[in-house]
Amino acid sequence: MSEEDILKTGTTTIGLKIKDGVILASDQRATMGHVIAHSDVQKVYPLADNLGMTIAGVVGDAQLMVRFIESEVSIYSMKRGSPISVRSAATLVGNVMRHGFYLGLIVGGYDSTGGHVFSVDAAGGYIEDDFVSIGSGATFAMGSLEASYKKNMTKKEAIDVTITALNSSRKRDSASGDGMLMSYIGPKGYEEIPQEQIKARCGELGFVYPN
Repeated sequence: MSEEDILKTGTTTIGLKIKDGVILASDQRATMGHVIAHSDVQKVYPLADNLGMTIAGVVGDAQLMVRFIESEVSIYSMKRGSPISVRSAATLVGNVMRHGFYLGLIVGGYDSTGGHVFSVDAAGGYIEDDFVSIGSGATFAMGSLEASYKKNMTKKEAIDVTITALNSSRKRDSASGDGMLMSYIGPKGYEEIPQEQIKARCGELGFVYPN
């Protein structure tokens, strides 16, 4: 199979550490070479009540990774009798990535020490940061985040910052676009931000949704 035939998420994915948790977000476009193959792709996944992950890379690898990590996190929690910490989850994902997955991932969540966001690369390395973007549109998103991110943002502030960063990448990166997905993970668990709320806020900020 040629490079052009491989279905990829292309993508812009984002993770933010905020006052009471984390925000995980992405666009929804998948590409096959220079062709837009799908415009409604899930790239933000819950892994547990306190944990989520964004995906960028080959779609088949991404789907396999999500299924495997969900299972491992569930087994870990049952054995220990408590939720897995975000750092332990990032370590687990990094160890699995060393087996040859063509992906770039963000692992984020909330545990007894607060909210945490980790980027995980294809070699299995993982780094914690306050904000991160991975994917073909990451350069444009990071420029926006560098200008607008601040520590201890509220959930509402973080949603605006994330929408603005995704909009920047969608305007400049052909592999990023279509809809936006966003989740918040905090003391009460994993929560998907409703599409209606994202669309309404895009309009209020002056951005065309979905493109």
